[in-house]
Amino acid sequence: MTQNTSIRPEMHPVSGFYLGATAAKIKKNGKTDLVVAELAEGSITAATFTLNAFCAAPVTLAKQHLATTQPRALLINAGNANAGTGKQGMQDAIQTCAWLAEEMGLNVEQVLPFSTGVIGQNLPMEKFQLGIPQACSNLSVTAWNEASDGIMTTDLVPKQVSRQFAVGGNTVTITGISKGSGMIHPNMATMLGFVATDAKITQACLQKCLSDATNVSFNRITVDGDTSTNDACTLTATQQADMPVIDSVDSAEYQQFATVVTEVMVELAQMIVRDGEGATKFVSVVVEGALDTDECLKVAHAVALSPLVKTALFASDANWGRILAAVGRSGLPDFDIDKIEIFLDDVCIVNNGGRADSYTEEAGSAVMAQSDITILIKLHRGEVSDTVWTTDFSYDYVKINAEYRS
Repeated sequence: MTQNTSIRPEMHPVSGFYLGATAAKIKKNGKTDLVVAELAEGSITAATFTLNAFCAAPVTLAKQHLATTQPRALLINAGNANAGTGKQGMQDAIQTCAWLAEEMGLNVEQVLPFSTGVIGQNLPMEKFQLGIPQACSNLSVTAWNEASDGIMTTDLVPKQVSRQFAVGGNTVTITGISKGSGMIHPNMATMLGFVATDAKITQACLQKCLSDATNVSFNRITVDGDTSTNDACTLTATQQADMPVIDSVDSAEYQQFATVVTEVMVELAQMIVRDGEGATKFVSVVVEGALDTDECLKVAHAVALSPLVKTALFASDANWGRILAAVGRSGLPDFDIDKIEIFLDDVCIVNNGGRADSYTEEAGSAVMAQSDITILIKLHRGEVSDTVWTTDFSYDYVKINAEYRS
């Protein structure tokens, strides 16, 4: 889906969160590919990671380091996932963390590593050894644009969001970046996300905020149904804002903070879908009237992951039978087809177990020709609703992934 790559949002600096980036030549195209972040003393970090059992070495190591201490640095590279690399991959991840720790005067456990790129290849260690000092020499609270570029792989555009708002009369900043274009599916969604805030907040509140926000953002997107080996998202609070500490999830201050964090992450997640590999359509699959969230997601994913639905979307073909078939195979118990209603935007295509009497091919085709489409499925079984965001499948999706390593 074509997006304007020349306009970037204003990225408000987060006091106490410093970024540096360099082109270490890990990526074949010679673009920026190594990013470091230095976190002010006293900062706290929450994180969520992929649930893929074959998770990458940096995911395993980041989890281990988080379990022992609060991080003071992040080390991020693009171009190589360091996944499927066995014991050597773990040794390499540890060594890269050690190099950054030495550069910053930290303990190795205070560094969290993150990698994205090709699976099954060992890290080019000499490029890290040379690149880490270069990235550290560029540390600045304003280097969000450079960092955003440095974590991209097949992405066509950077994903960046920044917000400022008042909590009790005090200004709080939340700024974040993400990457992802293909291999996108919960849990989590290949994506990386890094969000920072100067808010004063406890670790327990910060982790709940991140987990909840991730669940309704990065865990609600799918491009191709492939859950990555490397997904990770961090939320760092530097504690630099002039405000009382948020220490209760029941407080109005927490609710306000959590709302903005969620807005930031939903926007970042939707940017990933809009930049889906070869995507020409942004599709919201909305399920209403389910008994619970699990039912919503079963139905939504059945539609969003259907290659036949996705190719029909690319062709702007109002082949509504493909949507109906996907809903029918979603696996809901006691499924009553006579209750189901399906809409393309506001055009009813299915009710009473078949094509809606009011439906016309012209109306359906007009919706399918749009770049933004909503598929609304009303189950009439309960009161729960949810949304999954997805894309179409184009010729370019096959081309991009067929040529990914060439």
